[in-house]
Amino acid sequence: MKVPLLDLKAQYDPIKGELTSAIRDVMEKSSFILGPFVEKLERDIAAYSGAKYGIGVASGTDALLLSLRASGIDTGDEVITSSYTFFATAGSISRLGAKPVFVDIDLKTYNILPSLIESKITKKTKAIIPVHLYGQCSDMNPILAIAAKHNLKVIEDAAQAIGAEYEGRKAGSMGDTGCLSFFPSKNLGGCGDGGMVLTNDDGIAEKIRVLRVHGSKPKYYHSIVGYNSRLDSLQAAILSVKFKYLDGWSEARRKNAQRYDNLFKGTGIVTPYITPANKSVYNQYVIRVEKRDDLQKFLKEKGVETALYYPLPLHLQKCYENLGYKEGDLPESEKAAKETIAIPVYPELTEGQQKYVVDSIKEFYGK
Repeated sequence: MKVPLLDLKAQYDPIKGELTSAIRDVMEKSSFILGPFVEKLERDIAAYSGAKYGIGVASGTDALLLSLRASGIDTGDEVITSSYTFFATAGSISRLGAKPVFVDIDLKTYNILPSLIESKITKKTKAIIPVHLYGQCSDMNPILAIAAKHNLKVIEDAAQAIGAEYEGRKAGSMGDTGCLSFFPSKNLGGCGDGGMVLTNDDGIAEKIRVLRVHGSKPKYYHSIVGYNSRLDSLQAAILSVKFKYLDGWSEARRKNAQRYDNLFKGTGIVTPYITPANKSVYNQYVIRVEKRDDLQKFLKEKGVETALYYPLPLHLQKCYENLGYKEGDLPESEKAAKETIAIPVYPELTEGQQKYVVDSIKEFYGK
């Protein structure tokens, strides 16, 4: 049996008529950059997420970069974040000449461990970026308290967590900004790159709007040096169609996760732990296993696609050798990088496919 990690064709087929109509509407109106299609999506996602503003940008990476820039992060500043995340989190810090300061993760949730943050704060620290990994929010209350105590900005990396909740609050609405990605593999994915910044701060919202259009306001008058980082109308129109189905897709992911939890009982496989404060949207279903790399090869032979998020934590990446980290500095991040593997959990996954995935894993371990 073939089981893909993600089946975007299965997502597309039921809504292709709506998507074709939306694309045609953009073509007929010929409004391709920003404009009413983008503005509608901005309003809808901001309201959905419980934020005052949504500002569409070119990618989730740019959402991080513009958030940092709008928060005043500059050369020589320090930003505390997780080492166990996609490169864009730290790369955006580095692109501004600032320094990422890496903190280890919680053993069970894989999110940044708040109790380790305060010891990393120096006079140069200006912000914290908690990453809501795999669809579950970081433990935000202590993070927000630390930030308030030390007058730090909080930029939520919610690229994998649109719709996720922490104590009833949506991902991206709790910090100074929240950063969303519409990369095709995300729960709400476009047909290319795209992103959005969420914020409740009038000043930050306005600055990001200016930064995304080369720093100009009005057009051709540049008070600051900005970027070309705009969400285009075609992506916005496609995302608006998909947005109507987001909650249903997230619920299907949760049901699939629950089925996996039940199927894995008694196997010794470590399944995702969701804290009582959280409602996950399961962008990924990540298990912790022994002989991870051998398991991945075996599953590939069985037709089951998997992924490794992330095989080398950021503090050990070659480009960050200058920061002076060494193996053993962040033990939980390093262990997770060697022991975790993501298996298919997309909404259209069938019960039969899930049983096949679990049976294949049991076969590998002889259980």
